Amino acid sequence: MADKKQDLFIVKLRQGLAALAIDVNDTGIDRLYRYFLELKKWSTRVNLIAKGSTDDQIIENHFLDSLTLLPLLLEKNVHLLDIGTGAGFPGLVLKAAFPKMTITLVEPRLKRVSFLRHVARTLELTNVTVQACRVEDENVLPGDAPYTHITSRAVTDIAGFLDMTARFNNPGLEVICMKGPKWSEELDGARAVLEKLHYVRTATFSHELPVSRAERTLLVFSREKYSEGAG
Repeated sequence: MADKKQDLFIVKLRQGLAALAIDVNDTGIDRLYRYFLELKKWSTRVNLIAKGSTDDQIIENHFLDSLTLLPLLLEKNVHLLDIGTGAGFPGLVLKAAFPKMTITLVEPRLKRVSFLRHVARTLELTNVTVQACRVEDENVLPGDAPYTHITSRAVTDIAGFLDMTARFNNPGLEVICMKGPKWSEELDGARAVLEKLHYVRTATFSHELPVSRAERTLLVFSREKYSEGAG
Protein backbone atom coordinates (compact mmCIF):
# COMPACT_ATOMS: atom_id res chain seq x y z
CA MET A 1 0.00 0.00 0.00
CA ALA A 2 1.10 3.53 -0.67
CA ASP A 3 2.43 5.39 2.35
CA LYS A 4 0.90 8.64 3.60
CA LYS A 5 3.55 10.75 1.87
CA GLN A 6 2.80 9.14 -1.45
CA ASP A 7 -0.95 9.51 -0.89
CA LEU A 8 -0.51 13.21 -0.14
CA PHE A 9 1.65 13.77 -3.23
CA ILE A 10 -0.85 12.00 -5.46
CA VAL A 11 -3.83 13.91 -4.04
CA LYS A 12 -2.16 17.29 -4.45
CA LEU A 13 -0.79 16.52 -7.89
CA ARG A 14 -4.16 15.24 -9.09
CA GLN A 15 -5.93 18.29 -7.68
CA GLY A 16 -3.53 20.56 -9.52
CA LEU A 17 -3.84 18.62 -12.76
CA ALA A 18 -7.63 18.74 -12.53
CA ALA A 19 -7.54 22.51 -12.02
CA LEU A 20 -5.35 22.83 -15.12
CA ALA A 21 -7.46 20.35 -17.12
CA ILE A 22 -4.45 18.10 -17.73
CA ASP A 23 -4.76 14.31 -17.78
CA VAL A 24 -1.97 12.02 -16.58
CA ASN A 25 -2.66 8.31 -16.07
CA ASP A 26 -1.91 6.34 -12.91
CA THR A 27 1.38 4.99 -14.23
CA GLY A 28 2.54 8.50 -15.07
CA ILE A 29 1.55 9.72 -11.61
CA ASP A 30 3.60 6.92 -10.07
CA ARG A 31 6.65 7.86 -12.15
CA LEU A 32 6.27 11.49 -11.11
CA TYR A 33 6.17 10.47 -7.46
CA ARG A 34 9.38 8.47 -7.81
CA TYR A 35 10.93 11.46 -9.59
CA PHE A 36 9.84 13.65 -6.67
CA LEU A 37 11.52 11.30 -4.17
CA GLU A 38 14.80 11.32 -6.12
CA LEU A 39 14.65 15.11 -6.42
CA LYS A 40 14.24 15.46 -2.67
CA LYS A 41 17.02 12.96 -1.95
CA TRP A 42 19.56 14.48 -4.35
CA SER A 43 18.72 18.02 -3.30
CA THR A 44 20.35 17.39 0.06
CA ARG A 45 23.75 17.35 -1.66
CA VAL A 46 23.27 18.90 -5.12
CA ASN A 47 21.84 22.34 -5.87
CA LEU A 48 18.74 21.32 -7.83
CA ILE A 49 15.94 23.49 -6.44
CA ALA A 50 15.69 26.47 -4.07
CA LYS A 51 16.70 25.57 -0.54
CA GLY A 52 13.80 25.36 1.84
CA SER A 53 11.25 24.53 -0.86
CA THR A 54 8.22 22.82 0.64
CA ASP A 55 6.65 19.76 -0.94
CA ASP A 56 3.68 21.87 -2.02
CA GLN A 57 6.00 24.38 -3.70
CA ILE A 58 7.89 21.62 -5.50
CA ILE A 59 4.65 20.09 -6.77
CA GLU A 60 3.32 23.39 -8.07
CA ASN A 61 6.42 25.33 -9.15
CA HIS A 62 8.24 22.44 -10.79
CA PHE A 63 5.90 19.54 -11.56
CA LEU A 64 2.62 21.28 -12.38
CA ASP A 65 4.32 24.22 -14.08
CA SER A 66 6.24 21.80 -16.30
CA LEU A 67 3.14 19.77 -17.09
CA THR A 68 1.28 22.78 -18.50
CA LEU A 69 3.13 22.03 -21.75
CA LEU A 70 1.79 18.48 -21.96
CA PRO A 71 -1.35 19.24 -24.02
CA LEU A 72 0.93 20.72 -26.70
CA LEU A 73 3.04 17.56 -26.97
CA LEU A 74 0.61 14.67 -27.29
CA GLU A 75 0.93 14.18 -31.04
CA LYS A 76 2.98 11.36 -32.52
CA ASN A 77 6.73 11.57 -33.07
CA VAL A 78 7.39 14.49 -30.73
CA HIS A 79 11.07 15.23 -30.08
CA LEU A 80 11.44 17.95 -27.46
CA LEU A 81 14.68 19.87 -26.97
CA ASP A 82 14.79 21.36 -23.45
CA ILE A 83 17.55 23.94 -23.09
CA GLY A 84 19.06 24.57 -19.66
CA THR A 85 16.81 21.95 -18.13
CA GLY A 86 18.43 22.04 -14.68
CA ALA A 87 16.80 19.27 -12.67
CA GLY A 88 14.62 18.28 -15.63
CA PHE A 89 12.07 21.07 -15.76
CA PRO A 90 10.08 20.92 -17.91
CA GLY A 91 11.49 18.21 -20.19
CA LEU A 92 12.04 15.22 -17.96
CA VAL A 93 8.82 15.82 -16.02
CA LEU A 94 6.93 15.79 -19.32
CA LYS A 95 8.70 12.59 -20.36
CA ALA A 96 7.82 10.91 -17.05
CA ALA A 97 4.17 11.82 -17.55
CA PHE A 98 4.08 10.88 -21.24
CA PRO A 99 6.95 8.51 -22.08
CA LYS A 100 6.07 8.16 -25.78
CA MET A 101 7.84 11.41 -26.62
CA THR A 102 11.56 11.65 -27.34
CA ILE A 103 13.50 14.27 -25.40
CA THR A 104 16.94 15.83 -25.51
CA LEU A 105 17.95 17.64 -22.33
CA VAL A 106 20.71 20.25 -22.45
CA GLU A 107 22.44 21.01 -19.16
CA PRO A 108 26.07 22.17 -18.79
CA ARG A 109 26.40 21.53 -15.03
CA LEU A 110 27.75 18.03 -14.56
CA LYS A 111 26.17 17.28 -11.18
CA ARG A 112 22.78 18.02 -12.63
CA VAL A 113 23.59 15.90 -15.68
CA SER A 114 24.31 13.00 -13.32
CA PHE A 115 20.97 13.55 -11.62
CA LEU A 116 19.08 13.63 -14.92
CA ARG A 117 20.66 10.42 -16.14
CA HIS A 118 19.99 8.76 -12.79
CA VAL A 119 16.30 9.69 -12.89
CA ALA A 120 15.94 8.47 -16.49
CA ARG A 121 17.46 5.12 -15.48
CA THR A 122 15.42 4.88 -12.28
CA LEU A 123 12.15 5.52 -14.10
CA GLU A 124 13.22 3.19 -16.95
CA LEU A 125 12.66 5.88 -19.53
CA THR A 126 13.90 5.34 -23.07
CA ASN A 127 14.62 7.86 -25.83
CA VAL A 128 16.12 10.31 -23.36
CA THR A 129 19.38 12.03 -24.30
CA VAL A 130 21.18 14.24 -21.79
CA GLN A 131 23.81 16.51 -23.33
CA ALA A 132 26.38 18.10 -21.04
CA CYS A 133 26.90 21.17 -23.19
CA ARG A 134 25.46 24.54 -24.11
CA VAL A 135 22.92 25.09 -26.84
CA GLU A 136 25.52 26.83 -29.04
CA ASP A 137 27.51 23.57 -29.41
CA GLU A 138 26.90 22.78 -33.08
CA ASN A 139 28.88 19.53 -32.91
CA VAL A 140 26.59 18.09 -30.24
CA LEU A 141 23.38 19.84 -31.26
CA PRO A 142 23.41 20.21 -35.06
CA GLY A 143 21.02 22.69 -36.59
CA ASP A 144 19.35 20.03 -38.75
CA ALA A 145 18.57 17.72 -35.80
CA PRO A 146 14.99 16.38 -35.96
CA TYR A 147 13.55 18.33 -33.03
CA THR A 148 9.84 19.07 -33.32
CA HIS A 149 9.64 21.39 -30.29
CA ILE A 150 12.09 23.52 -28.31
CA THR A 151 11.50 25.04 -24.88
CA SER A 152 13.29 26.32 -21.80
CA ARG A 153 12.53 27.58 -18.32
CA ALA A 154 16.08 28.88 -17.96
CA VAL A 155 15.96 31.51 -20.72
CA THR A 156 13.74 34.43 -19.74
CA ASP A 157 14.00 36.74 -22.74
CA ILE A 158 11.79 35.97 -25.75
CA ALA A 159 13.98 37.79 -28.25
CA GLY A 160 17.15 36.17 -26.96
CA PHE A 161 15.61 32.71 -26.93
CA LEU A 162 14.29 32.95 -30.48
CA ASP A 163 17.64 34.26 -31.66
CA MET A 164 19.43 31.44 -29.83
CA THR A 165 17.28 28.72 -31.38
CA ALA A 166 17.02 30.15 -34.90
CA ARG A 167 19.77 27.86 -36.23
CA PHE A 168 17.51 24.81 -35.70
CA ASN A 169 15.61 24.40 -38.94
CA ASN A 170 13.63 21.18 -38.91
CA PRO A 171 10.46 21.91 -40.96
CA GLY A 172 7.47 22.54 -38.71
CA LEU A 173 9.60 23.11 -35.61
CA GLU A 174 7.75 24.93 -32.81
CA VAL A 175 9.42 27.03 -30.11
CA ILE A 176 7.50 27.26 -26.83
CA CYS A 177 8.31 30.16 -24.49
CA MET A 178 7.22 29.76 -20.86
CA LYS A 179 6.38 33.22 -19.56
CA GLY A 180 4.99 35.06 -16.56
CA PRO A 181 2.53 37.97 -16.36
CA LYS A 182 4.67 40.48 -18.29
CA TRP A 183 4.84 38.44 -21.48
CA SER A 184 2.99 41.03 -23.57
CA GLU A 185 5.53 43.77 -22.92
CA GLU A 186 8.36 41.33 -23.56
CA LEU A 187 6.76 40.24 -26.81
CA ASP A 188 6.50 43.86 -27.93
CA GLY A 189 10.25 44.18 -27.35
CA ALA A 190 10.87 41.13 -29.53
CA ARG A 191 9.06 42.36 -32.64
CA ALA A 192 12.24 43.19 -34.55
CA VAL A 193 13.68 39.74 -33.88
CA LEU A 194 10.46 38.01 -34.94
CA GLU A 195 10.47 39.93 -38.19
CA LYS A 196 14.17 39.44 -38.86
CA LEU A 197 14.08 35.67 -38.23
CA HIS A 198 10.66 35.09 -39.82
CA TYR A 199 9.02 33.84 -36.62
CA VAL A 200 5.23 33.82 -36.31
CA ARG A 201 3.35 33.46 -33.03
CA THR A 202 0.92 30.63 -33.72
CA ALA A 203 -0.70 30.12 -30.31
CA THR A 204 -1.00 31.62 -26.83
CA PHE A 205 -2.19 29.70 -23.77
CA SER A 206 -2.68 31.51 -20.45
CA HIS A 207 -3.52 29.99 -17.08
CA GLU A 208 -2.94 30.31 -13.35
CA LEU A 209 -1.12 27.83 -11.17
CA PRO A 210 -3.80 26.36 -8.88
CA VAL A 211 -2.48 27.26 -5.42
CA SER A 212 -0.31 30.37 -5.76
CA ARG A 213 -2.49 31.79 -8.58
CA ALA A 214 0.72 32.76 -10.32
CA GLU A 215 0.08 33.74 -13.94
CA ARG A 216 1.67 31.63 -16.63
CA THR A 217 1.52 31.94 -20.42
CA LEU A 218 2.84 29.63 -23.11
CA LEU A 219 3.74 31.36 -26.38
CA VAL A 220 4.20 29.12 -29.40
CA PHE A 221 6.30 30.30 -32.34
CA SER A 222 7.08 28.74 -35.68
CA ARG A 223 8.96 29.84 -38.77
CA GLU A 224 6.17 29.36 -41.27
CA LYS A 225 7.72 32.06 -43.42
CA TYR A 226 11.16 30.52 -43.17
CA SER A 227 12.99 30.34 -46.45
CA GLU A 228 16.45 29.27 -47.45
CA GLY A 229 18.92 31.82 -46.16
CA ALA A 230 16.49 33.49 -43.74
CA GLY A 231 18.00 34.62 -40.43
